[in-house]
Amino acid sequence: MRNCRAFIPAALAVAVALPIFVPPRSAHSADLALSGGTIYASPDAAPIREGVVLIHNGKIVAVGLRSSVKVPRNVQILDCSGLFIAAGFWNSHVHFVQRKWANVQAIPSAELSQQMQDMITRLGFTSVFDTGSAWENTRRLRDRIESGEIRGPQIRSTGEILFPKGGAPELRILDVVGTMRIQFPEVREPSEASAVANRLLDAGADGIKVYAASLGWPTVLMPQNAIEAAAHEAHMRGKPVFAHPQTRDGLLAAVHGGADVLAHSVPNAGQLDDATLTLMKKAGIAVIPTLKLWKHELRNDRTSQRDQFVKAGVDQMRSWVGSGGTVLFGTDVGYMDDYDATEEYELMAEAGMDFRQILASLTTAPAERFGESKRLGRIAEGFLADLVVLSGDPSKDVRALAAVGYTIRRGELIYSRAK
Repeated sequence: MRNCRAFIPAALAVAVALPIFVPPRSAHSADLALSGGTIYASPDAAPIREGVVLIHNGKIVAVGLRSSVKVPRNVQILDCSGLFIAAGFWNSHVHFVQRKWANVQAIPSAELSQQMQDMITRLGFTSVFDTGSAWENTRRLRDRIESGEIRGPQIRSTGEILFPKGGAPELRILDVVGTMRIQFPEVREPSEASAVANRLLDAGADGIKVYAASLGWPTVLMPQNAIEAAAHEAHMRGKPVFAHPQTRDGLLAAVHGGADVLAHSVPNAGQLDDATLTLMKKAGIAVIPTLKLWKHELRNDRTSQRDQFVKAGVDQMRSWVGSGGTVLFGTDVGYMDDYDATEEYELMAEAGMDFRQILASLTTAPAERFGESKRLGRIAEGFLADLVVLSGDPSKDVRALAAVGYTIRRGELIYSRAK
């Protein structure tokens, strides 16, 4: 984003000199111990200082004080003294739609790995939910990661987005914004929505995404019964439904239609009143704020208009958080080409979220929402070794959440920041 204030305080920028550590690449993760760091095992747990996380075959086998966890001699040790360790982060709103991801099977491994690092792994993300892309292309990307060829996160994807009739973006618009030429399905009738949802789910998609209200003017609404039909098919298979609300009418249609996650806050819907907040909570909705996105969207408008729009989103999220609503972290990167997450953390804090609430949005909340709470989202014995190591203490400055030194997935280092 051209107008962001993205920065890391000097204390973080120069923090510690990270040791060079690159475990061997293999089909099976090497045993590993993260030793000496401060461990935030979960958002509601007291930090473990001078701690150790011991990993065997991609799983956590012990976590505790360095004085009490015995590290076997044959285990590789990553010195985390002065560093801060948390469960691997989730970005619950990304897109693999930029033209650089097209024809992914033909992209050389080194180039693809660099793209993945720039957008995902250098920011600590070990799990992402792609909420709209060309499904077959994204599936191939996931396959290359899971084969061990590319270092990357666990990818879930909704595949192509369902749009209301007349609401899908024209191909010429996709060309202008640098997006792949994706033919998004348009639906009006419940039978159409059911058919498209089933086709995507049969092909292996991990969820469904609907545009409850289209972009542009005039806005086209997806009928609530069409949203209900798509949601029914997804829920029958235990899959989540994401909705792009766009307007207040779109928000209400998404909530009544059975959506599980609102993919954005809705600044142009104004403040959420008590009745709407109660409705959303009763429906069990989670919200992805994407607050930094609003600066990106209005980057060519007057500063006063842009600031007012962002403030509306922040105020809206303050009400949602204050009501006890569930928040999932997500940035819309891949659509937005400024990948840095620092300002999103700042704006979430401005919306009243403290460090533990933001950490929950990155870890335990998405793990629970997407059915992974028994193996991801916390640092605990028996959990998968998805971890992020930070240079600064996020409990003192939430911007430290973007100061990533190491990203570890299934016990394997998938990102290491150079000295």
